[in-house]
Amino acid sequence: MGRIRGSFATGVLVIAALASGTPLSGQGLVGHEASPVAPTTILGFADVNYVETERKVDEGFVLGQLAGHVTSGLTERLTFFGEVSATARPDEYRIEVERLILRYDFNDQFKLSGGRYHTPVSYWNTAFHHGLWLQTSVSRPEMIKFGSRVLPVHFTGLLAEGGFPLTTLGLGYAGGIGNGRGDEIARGGDAGDTNQNRALLATVYSRPASIFGLQAGGALYVDKAPAEGGFDVDEQIYSAHLALTRERPEILAEYARIRHEPDGGGETTDTDAWYLQAAYRLPLPVDAFKPYARIERISVDDDDPLFEPFGLDYKGFLVGVRYDFASLAALKLEYRDERFADVDEREKSLWAQVSFTFGEH
Repeated sequence: MGRIRGSFATGVLVIAALASGTPLSGQGLVGHEASPVAPTTILGFADVNYVETERKVDEGFVLGQLAGHVTSGLTERLTFFGEVSATARPDEYRIEVERLILRYDFNDQFKLSGGRYHTPVSYWNTAFHHGLWLQTSVSRPEMIKFGSRVLPVHFTGLLAEGGFPLTTLGLGYAGGIGNGRGDEIARGGDAGDTNQNRALLATVYSRPASIFGLQAGGALYVDKAPAEGGFDVDEQIYSAHLALTRERPEILAEYARIRHEPDGGGETTDTDAWYLQAAYRLPLPVDAFKPYARIERISVDDDDPLFEPFGLDYKGFLVGVRYDFASLAALKLEYRDERFADVDEREKSLWAQVSFTFGEH
């Protein structure tokens, strides 16, 4: 790790220099909640990274993702929300429509929408969208990272949702029908489903009024997914989460079991994935600093008909600190110790990241 530490320090100095610039204007994520004829608002997010790693991947400076959010109230009840990202690739920038949602609010208990979503099968996937400034850590957990084959990150279809916030338990729900995984299972079926079976999902959660910042819930996702052998696989995903989103402390935990069975019968296999992340913002006068740690696992059955070809097993541990040097910008330093399915030894990495948000309110 000597070489990593030496050049990593250089990268940190350069990124820290970026951190000393004029604070950008803007605020946190504006969701797609409608207000009476709400004006159109635009928000942006971006990040710049520096990495040194023992993994056989590109190192050095990595330009992250530029993401834009637009929200527009078309009428008192009809709202449009869109999200577009630009991601750096070795030979180009990839432009992607991440979310595109048109929603009609009948009342707080029932809202109906259609479009492309971040699948509500994972808490992280719906709490932290594109724009790494929104989350404490440098990156998302492996089980729900963008491009993950473990959980379906995107969902295209119809969604009904609502909440009962005035009840003691603060209950909420969402249920949807849409296209399932695409031929490349890391992507949803944006241009149409690959088979005659639509994906179904349902999620419920509780935000009890007596415990500030607490949310607990679970989700179910059912589909037929295309395997590499040219056949479909019955897929059932069961997930549960517990999130305490206070700054002192922040605790996020999720578990998912993904059950697969070849269409027409065969051996049923289970994949288990989970993570636990804890963070704590330090008291005054050093409250700009927020140390954090995360442990995570993905365990795939050797006979899994959908996942086995991709080598998705994973063990990871990371520690880091987030420094909010401005109200809308943060510097994160992170150390990772990981083991991927395609290597025999654990691999270590050091990351530095500046992330920020900007735009109209």
